[in-house]
Amino acid sequence: MMIDLPKLVLASGSPRRSEILNSVGWKFTKHVADIDETELAGEAPDDYVLRLAREKAEAVAANFPNAIVLGADTTVVINEQIIGKPIDLNDARRMLTMLAGNWHEVLTGVAIVENGETRSALQRTRVKFARMTNAEIAFLAERGDPLDKAGAYAVQAQAALFIEGIEGDYWNVVGLPVSLVYRLVVEHAD
Repeated sequence: MMIDLPKLVLASGSPRRSEILNSVGWKFTKHVADIDETELAGEAPDDYVLRLAREKAEAVAANFPNAIVLGADTTVVINEQIIGKPIDLNDARRMLTMLAGNWHEVLTGVAIVENGETRSALQRTRVKFARMTNAEIAFLAERGDPLDKAGAYAVQAQAALFIEGIEGDYWNVVGLPVSLVYRLVVEHAD
């Protein structure tokens, strides 16, 4: 007997999350959640991404009560500091300068809402950037399309030139830890 991946409603506009689900053959529709993504005062990075993932999934699930809704939120953390999406190219260069030569963490909160119940979990992956020259940082900021990406980079694109190591789930760094999604969906499929 083969496994059957139940259809999902993806509460995200992220092209990378869509590409990952498509690449594993998971059928889904997309409905972007409109929520406030502001950090709360004193909120730990783990709590922040889990809260946003749950809020996205629950907001969309309100309109799709019979669906399995997937919410996710990814952020980059260095020195306990959340590095979100850059506001402009100067901000992208600032972020990439912080990451250059250092390890950082990529955190993704994943939430599944099914039959009014929310299940959530966190995926944590460590990433090491090589030291980069100002010219390399400028190249990555200008060519790497950084503005819609946490930490201002895409591991599967130009940033791959400068990644020295990854500890953990590669797909988490791309934008969706799909094996974690699978576990959250199937563990409750009975």
